[in-house]
Amino acid sequence: MQLTVRLEREEDGRWFGQVSELPGVFAYGATRDDAAKAAQILAMRVVADKLEEREIDAQMIVISFESE
Repeated sequence: MQLTVRLEREEDGRWFGQVSELPGVFAYGATRDDAAKAAQILAMRVVADKLEEREIDAQMIVISFESE
């Protein structure tokens, strides 16, 4: 499973990171790095839960980042 964190800057200056492959997994941060880190941490927690519940197969996970 490859995960992509899409990063966008909001009008108020905050950064928003959303994991495209995991609906509902998103996080905010004061900086681009903060949003990327928060989204990555949340994605790993969701993937870990899905692995424990056997909703996905255990396989190598790749995370990439995109900016607009």
